[in-house]
Formats: sequence, structure tokens, C-alpha cells
Amino acid sequence: MSRGIVGAEGRGGVRFGATPIDEASGAILAHSWRSGGINFAKGRRLSADDVDKLKTAGVASVVAARLDAEDVHEDQAAEAIAKALAGVGIDITAPFTGRCNHFAREAGLAVIDQERVDALNELHESVTVATLPPYARVTARQMVATVKIIPYAAPRAAVDRAIEVAKAPNQPLISVAPFRAMRAGLVQTRLPGTRDKVLDKAVSTTGKRLTSLGSALVAERRCSHDAGSIAEALKELKGEGCDLFLVAGASAIVDRHDVVPSGIEEAGGKVIHFGMPVDPGNLLLTAELDGKPVLGLPGCAKSPKYNGFDMVLERLAAGLPVGRAEIVKMGAGGLLAEIPTRPQPRDDSEDEAAPQQAPRVAVLVLAAGRSTRMGGPNKLLQEADGVPLVVHAVKAALTSQAVEVVVVLGHMADQVKPAIERAVGVEKRLRFVTNPDFAEGLSTSVRTGIASLGKEIDAAVVQLGDMPGVNAALLDRLMAAFSPVEGRSICVPTVDGKRGNPVLWDRRFFAEMTGVSGDTGAKHLIGEHADLVCEVEMTGDAAITDIDTPEALAAWQERSAKTSKLRVTEA
Repeated sequence: MSRGIVGAEGRGGVRFGATPIDEASGAILAHSWRSGGINFAKGRRLSADDVDKLKTAGVASVVAARLDAEDVHEDQAAEAIAKALAGVGIDITAPFTGRCNHFAREAGLAVIDQERVDALNELHESVTVATLPPYARVTARQMVATVKIIPYAAPRAAVDRAIEVAKAPNQPLISVAPFRAMRAGLVQTRLPGTRDKVLDKAVSTTGKRLTSLGSALVAERRCSHDAGSIAEALKELKGEGCDLFLVAGASAIVDRHDVVPSGIEEAGGKVIHFGMPVDPGNLLLTAELDGKPVLGLPGCAKSPKYNGFDMVLERLAAGLPVGRAEIVKMGAGGLLAEIPTRPQPRDDSEDEAAPQQAPRVAVLVLAAGRSTRMGGPNKLLQEADGVPLVVHAVKAALTSQAVEVVVVLGHMADQVKPAIERAVGVEKRLRFVTNPDFAEGLSTSVRTGIASLGKEIDAAVVQLGDMPGVNAALLDRLMAAFSPVEGRSICVPTVDGKRGNPVLWDRRFFAEMTGVSGDTGAKHLIGEHADLVCEVEMTGDAAITDIDTPEALAAWQERSAKTSKLRVTEA
């Protein structure tokens, strides 16, 4: 294919290096600056106020990146390319530090166009895409691919060309073909001396193979090792409603006219291909019976170890074609005997490292407070844009990529809960817990919410119910920033350098959070674990705007009304 490669030797118009402090406003800080009371993380876009602080501290220059008009910020570039790459079965994380990840929505096979991945990676050194191998088996929420912009920005020409390559043949470059349930029937033949124990073990192994793919072995027949008996057994299995037929001969198939393929043809089937460039698994035969697949199994199919039978079975379960054209291309990567890390879901071994999973993040919406500063009414039930404040928080959480949303109730729970349920309806990710000690302060709601989370939750976002500007995009950006492996275990939103809410916490802090007291939540833990804190810069002031007083509510309502009116006018 024509690649239209953008010159790989340059990085567009990004100006990188020592930058005079008077020219640093709007530049991206390349190295962290922690001195003289200043604590700026690398990657921070310096505001005019930041520059003033640095100048006051006597800083004459900083190492920074300055973008030109034809540069696309790393997060924008990563997100645009990631969206262009993604096909069915793929969920995309929010961009952070120039990275966007693709995760499998459900179990299946990763369908990757390797030629276009190579073409995209040739375009420009600033744009990279890494994927799992084509047809890799994936579990739900497993990472399939990642887009990473190497510097702080990529040339617009490179980004545009990458999107063209991704969309060129009108086929997704990265997708997941989900496993679908199959009803399989197994025919096993006997020769003199064949032991039932061996046949029983084959049934068990085959059943586990199918179960791991969401399918089932629904019927079995045992017969003599001759074509007529095999044909009769297959006809019986057709009556059992099978949509996949497996034939395991007591003697391995050695020719396309051997006993097993002859029996398939006698039953009315058609042999498609015999043999495959995969070891173990060379002697696999593919056929068709009444439009349904038939596999003549190699001897290695009796073993739980990964083999050529698995490669074909996985594609059938994922609804992908497995004809001669597909089988003859399995040679590269088809030498399986020396690969100990192949997935073996039927073998209860735990020797393999777990695949990288999307973190399971819960959102705790704190809605138990007494609204003492509001002067009477429960502020969470006060309307903003026509719905109660607390509903804004719950809807944002449910629209985000959180796997669970827990609303902590307390004061006026009998009114707050119905208000939420009327607005959002039945949501399987939503549940409520009650804090009986809500009068003792915010910390009690944090404790209640954290204590309610299951062991499968990797992190929690503590979201205040009185911040109507916090939306799903803000929550998703916090989740995208979360990476304990890279030292980002507490993710705090910032606006022009000012820290706000909500805050995302790694599970490692849950025990400490259940011991907090007072009305400040777990804020002190941020200072105690400064080395694990990641500041996530946000646009707008949603992360630092909460509604505590009637005046604050009125101001927010007025501003929201103006914004809505402006949108209508522009439309």
C-alpha cells in the first residue's frame, strides 16, 4: 500500500530546550520543578501565574516545549488516532501523557491488520502504535493496543496521515471478534485395545476447551474406526442440534482419503483442507457438513496444552473464517511446542503472568451531608439545569468508564435516593449504601463508601455530590492517569495549579481511608504520599467549584443559563 511517509527525522514545529522565563507562558514544562515552595510536575502547561512564581523564585529559564500552530498536543493527537483505529469490541481510555489505550469489551480474538500497523508506525517518529499479535486471545477488559505520542506534540500532517491509514480500506485496524456460544458434538472411534479411560479423558479435556470459549460439549458418540460408523454417529449428532462437529480417530489421519475424512463424506460432508503448518497440530482436517464446520482432530487434541486445534477452534468460536487460505497463513508463529507461555485455560496452571487489564474503578458519590452552610434546605436536592445537584454527580459517574457507582446516603436519604432513581432509572452499575454516622462529618461517608467496595475494585474516585460541573470526561481523565506501576496511585485534578476534586485513590490506600475522621475526608493522605500523587490538569473550573451556599448556587445557575443560551444562539 502507498504509505505517504512523513519525514521521520523531524518533530514538526515543536521548539524544545532552554526557554527564557519571559517566553515560558503557555510552554510545556519538560522537567519537574520542586524548589522554593514550587511543586510543578513535568508536562505542566505553564500559566502566566506559574511564570510569575518562577520569576519570583529567581528562575531565569526552564527546559520546555513550545508548540507551533501546526502541532497537535500529545493528548489530542493520541485520542484522534486511537478513535480512528478502533473497531467493534474496543473501548478507548481517555488520553493522558500522550497515550490512549484500547481494551477488549469482552472475551474474543484480537483482529489486527499488521500491514497497516507497520505502515502507521513508519509515518513519523512521534506517532507509535503497539498491539497484541493478530488473533491473540483476549479476556474482557484486557489491553489490546496502545497509541503513544512520543514527544509533547505531533505534526498535524502526521496525525492526519495516520488517521487516513487507519481508515483506508474502510475496515477497522484494531477490533475484537467476541466468542459466541457453540454446541459441539464429539465422535470418538475405537480400535481393538482402545481404553475407555483414554476416551473419558478426551471428553473432559475437550469439554474444558469449549467451556473456556463460552461454548459447550453437548453430545458424544463412540463407534468403530470405520467410515460407515463415523457417518452414522455424525448423523445422530445432527439430530442433537450441534453446530460444530469434532471427530477424534483412534488412529491419526494420514491422508485426506483416510477413514475419518471418508466417514465425513459418507455423512454428506465435504473435506476442505487437510494438514496445517502448525506443530503440534499438523494432522488437523477441516470439513463442512450441512454448512456447519467439522474438524478431524490431530492426536495432540487430547492434550490440554495449546496446539493447532486451539488456533482453529478459537477462530470458529469468534465467528472468523477458517478456510484453506487462513490455515496456510498460520505457519509464522505456528511452532508452538517450545512456547511455555501460550494460554492453557483448560490446564489449571497459574504459571503465566496475567494479561494487562483495564483497572476496575468505582466512583463513590458522597450524598449524605446535612448542608449546614446552605441555611436550611438540602443543597443536593436543589435544582441546577432542571435537575437536583446530586443527579448531576450520579449521571456523570454512570456515563464514565467506572465499573460501579456507589451513592453514600445519610441526611434525608428517603428523599435523595428517590430523586436519583427517578432521574436515572434502573442501572445495574448503581447501588446505594447508608452512612448512619453522617452527622459526624465527611470522613464517615468516605469510610462507609470504601468499606462497601468488593475485592475486585482496583481504585475508587471520591466524588462530592455538590459539584455539578464535574462530568464524565473529567472522571475518565482521572482514570486514564491512574497507573500504580508508573507511580500514579493518587490522581488529583488541578486547575491553573490549584488542586480540586474528585480524587482517585489506589486500592492500597483503602485501609488508611477507613481510619480517617473529621470533616476533611482523606486529604491528609495526599500530603503523606506526595511521591505517589499525580496532578491531572483540567480545563475549566469544574474541579474547584462546589456549591455550599445559596449565593454559590445562584451564581452557578446564572452562569449555566448564560452558557446554555450561548449554545442555542450559536446553533
